[in-house]
Amino acid sequence: MRTNDLTDEVLAELRKPRPYPAVTLVLPTHRTKPDKLQDPVRLRNLIAEAGRRLSADPQVPASVRADVLKQLEQAENELDLVYTLDTLVVLAAQGEHQFWHLTRRAGTERIVVNHTFLTRNLVAARAQNRPYWVLTFDEERARLWSGAGEQLTEEHRFGFPVAHETDLSERERASRTGDVTSGYRDEAALQHLRDVDADLAKVLAVEPRPLLVAGLQHGLTALADVGTHTARGALATVPKGGLANARASVVQEAIAPARAELLRTRAETALRRLDDAKGRKEFVSGIDEVWRAAREGRLALLAVEESYREKVRLTGGHPAPVADDAVSDASGEVRDDIVDETVEAALDTEADVVFVAEDVLAGHGRIAGAVRYTWAG
Repeated sequence: MRTNDLTDEVLAELRKPRPYPAVTLVLPTHRTKPDKLQDPVRLRNLIAEAGRRLSADPQVPASVRADVLKQLEQAENELDLVYTLDTLVVLAAQGEHQFWHLTRRAGTERIVVNHTFLTRNLVAARAQNRPYWVLTFDEERARLWSGAGEQLTEEHRFGFPVAHETDLSERERASRTGDVTSGYRDEAALQHLRDVDADLAKVLAVEPRPLLVAGLQHGLTALADVGTHTARGALATVPKGGLANARASVVQEAIAPARAELLRTRAETALRRLDDAKGRKEFVSGIDEVWRAAREGRLALLAVEESYREKVRLTGGHPAPVADDAVSDASGEVRDDIVDETVEAALDTEADVVFVAEDVLAGHGRIAGAVRYTWAG
């Protein structure tokens, strides 16, 4: 499965606890040769290492270990690594397995054995690939595209595509006389834009998403001035012609810079919200504070650096960082990745989760949040 299949319902199901052990494999993959030739070998090595960890784990009976290893091997057999993207995530537990191809590169290979699957890579990929709309148009045609990450699919609903029947005899006459009223100055062309605007308003009313609009500059200006002015709410415009009849791959390439800007804007907006929270004394930072706020359901916004993970020991209800080889003992339970648990808890209480670049939150322990309320006293 791919990032586009990651709905809220799917993520909620993946976050549910499983009978121990739930195994997650994370493998950065390659799209092109020669690098992609190593991916099957690296996956086989990860599965072998997961098997060794399960064999050495006293909490895993032999029958359970055999079942989970069988699930990992079935996933490996079902995978077609010819069509990899940037990251492969394999999930396996007793009686189940699945795998995800993500259009977002993980920092390192990982094997996580826990009571739940590691979902942060899936969450981050979905955040980066939030659905959006793209409108491409010219004087004769308008098309609506549903986007998620790098994938675009043309929509045939809400009245789209919108076609404008051109009077060829009038166009030929205008061409001979030089009286060309292009640029949306004639009433028929303006009515075409009103129709596009009306259908676009229906789209956003039923399925609100960020909107990108692509067309020639004079068309963008004209569309913004007609009907309900729906296009004025576009988060980005792409002043480029020739896209009304282009293939999805061509449209995607044209809007790529605008889409990247949307992602940057979302991160910047999150950082501004954190600054505002400081002024209201609703700001928390560091894994201890943020983890507790997430567990209490108080987080409205969680911001975390891309590659931040922390193995901790819970002592007296507080997480304390430990070495990678630490194990649970009488002094406290060890959690493999408290950051992932924090992300899951935030999502369970409908907080916004935003992943930001490295070192952006260096002064706040690499993780911070804005809370809905603070405790009195």
